[in-house]
Amino acid sequence: MKKKITVFTLCAMLFALSFSAEAQQTGKIFRIGFLDNSTASGMAGLLETFRQELSKLGWIEGKNITFEYRFAEQKNERLPELAADLVRLKVDLLVVTSSVPALAAKKATITIPIVMTTSTDPVGAGLVVSLARPGGNVTGNSGLSDELGTKRLEILKDAVSRLARVGLLRTAGGSDRQLKDLRPAAVALKLKLEEIDVQADPKGLESAFQTAKLKQVGAMMTTVSRPFFAERKRIVELAGKYRLPAIYPEKEFVDEGGLMSYGTDSTDLYRRAAFYVDKILKGAKPADLPVQQATKFEP
Repeated sequence: MKKKITVFTLCAMLFALSFSAEAQQTGKIFRIGFLDNSTASGMAGLLETFRQELSKLGWIEGKNITFEYRFAEQKNERLPELAADLVRLKVDLLVVTSSVPALAAKKATITIPIVMTTSTDPVGAGLVVSLARPGGNVTGNSGLSDELGTKRLEILKDAVSRLARVGLLRTAGGSDRQLKDLRPAAVALKLKLEEIDVQADPKGLESAFQTAKLKQVGAMMTTVSRPFFAERKRIVELAGKYRLPAIYPEKEFVDEGGLMSYGTDSTDLYRRAAFYVDKILKGAKPADLPVQQATKFEP
């Protein structure tokens, strides 16, 4: 009798596993919301990396996953509306590209899981309780942008002889968190840091470089910003036009003809974000997934 019960139990378990696997293949199509404060064209390359990594993990667009994309087109004030729109669509998960859209998403929902592709300081921004135990509906990657800004300044001084003034492009109304280490580093390096607030559009960028020339800077750098990343081709062109050597936070600027860069490997961060999306769609909770710090850097 016991033998019959054991056989029956094993058969039931095998049936359940078979049914579960079949349900995963033919069941629900998960809807992913993607929120970014820059542009679709500027994010095309990294988005392709993200989708390819999801595909390797078995998530095929149109088969078991779909995307809803929302881009603020350099207008951060649109983010709350776009985040609310994605929540109304009842997406299963939100992917956000930095702290700014992450904050908008977190204000829009406390239940839908949110995965950050990168964030400058998720704890300081109030997105997570701690890196090890996020504690809410947000997790993802931290890009260590604050620390790397100082390294970029050091590289710039070594590369440009007799450098005395550096123009720093920062998005208008942006956070000062990236500058907390950069300002004292400039003093230690005996450099004058000329901070220039910029509206990241063609007119605003042109005006910023004109200001830099008036301030007689000898080189340029930018804060880490999705709007700057989206406008990287124009920024590189303006650096050439005004004959200003520049260092950038991502290699994609160099791909557009920029002089040099030093920063986290963005493609690696997007691959890691895809891994977290996979885990959450399979049942993991964001609160239990530590925020990962960048481990790959590239010149």
